[in-house]
Amino acid sequence: MKEKKSQSAQELERAYARLREPLAQTGWISQGYVQDRGPGAGGPCYQWTRKVKGKTVSVALSQEQYRWLAEAIGNWRKLQETLKEMQRLSRQVLFDTLPNPKRRKRLGKKVLGLI
Repeated sequence: MKEKKSQSAQELERAYARLREPLAQTGWISQGYVQDRGPGAGGPCYQWTRKVKGKTVSVALSQEQYRWLAEAIGNWRKLQETLKEMQRLSRQVLFDTLPNPKRRKRLGKKVLGLI
């Protein structure tokens, strides 16, 4: 039984390493949302919206700023998904490989944050 666990731990470590590799190549990042609001009274209107201390803040952008921020926000979202998966794998390794305290019933995957 131990052999199966160690093999599974090795697979998880390889998956974790694969997730870690692209992090070093991540470009600029930013939170929020950008919108192309279409032509307005003075021409095209681009907007960046985000939350600051619980309040929504919007900033007008040039087209160049809009494109740059759109890419940075996309990078941020990919980074967040990668980190979420890395956390899940970390918890799985933790609960699969280290000794647990005695419990009356087994912890479910939802409680452990594995799903």
